[in-house]
Amino acid sequence: MDRARDGVPPLSHTNPAPPVRPEEGGATIDLHVHSTASDGSLLPEAVVARALAAGLGAIALTDHDTVAGIPAAVAAGDRLGLRVVVGCEFSSVAPWGEMHVLGYFLPSDSPVLDAFLERCRADRIRRGREMVTRLQGLGVDLEFDDVLLQSRGGAVGRPHVARAIVRQGGAADVGDAFDRYIGRGRPAFVEKRLPEFAEITRIVHSVGGLVSVAHLKERGTRSFLERLKHEGLDAVEIRHPSHDPALRSRLTDIALRLGLLRTGGSDWHGDPEPGESHGALGSQEVPLEWLERLDALRGSPPAPVGGQ
Repeated sequence: MDRARDGVPPLSHTNPAPPVRPEEGGATIDLHVHSTASDGSLLPEAVVARALAAGLGAIALTDHDTVAGIPAAVAAGDRLGLRVVVGCEFSSVAPWGEMHVLGYFLPSDSPVLDAFLERCRADRIRRGREMVTRLQGLGVDLEFDDVLLQSRGGAVGRPHVARAIVRQGGAADVGDAFDRYIGRGRPAFVEKRLPEFAEITRIVHSVGGLVSVAHLKERGTRSFLERLKHEGLDAVEIRHPSHDPALRSRLTDIALRLGLLRTGGSDWHGDPEPGESHGALGSQEVPLEWLERLDALRGSPPAPVGGQ
């Protein structure tokens, strides 16, 4: 499967990096988690409950191009005693095509941010419709309403198209749908209209948030990260299921030398369907101290949740 060429982590990892213990000790967190507000399989409140059951001290809900799941997740976190960081996963243009960017400490009611995200979601709709048209031309019996049924009101993404293809009998599983039809270079693939990285950082900083670049893998060179820092980068996602120990070590060295903070997370999407797999919730053992350093950078650490 070729999703790695799309600038996003593969749906399956033949050799995923093993869980690692936080060098700082103490509570662990997960700063990269998805819900049904985008392409996850669980409702936001169910994600929070799973995180609590996994023994996490905090999570960041980082759905694609939306903060719609945040109110429910924060309410569940307040009720259960788990801190929920308001996040979002953006997509930006990159030399290789598409790069994912994590925004943290975002407001859930900013007109500036809302307008930008609405534009991004509209392009997702445009892209989804064009993919369905191409699939129909390839003989796949599919309507865009089938994709919307899979998205359940969330931001539309290729996983929803893939699931719709499977439901209609056009592929054996989600991985097969990407391999045959909608992976980069496949006959029904359609590019996004992506914003520049600097535009994302400008908007996120304008609403009081911070920016981390997600799962760069081997593309995380010093020269590239230095360029991103000049455009507003605050942190680098070091720990991710697609990063092996050697890569984590190299990214850590670069981040520390450039004065960038570290983030990490499982990129968890909930219970996988056939043909999908991903890191387990909390599997990257991200130390709470990394979140505390992010809090310090933004200058306003919140009160602990649940009296902790």
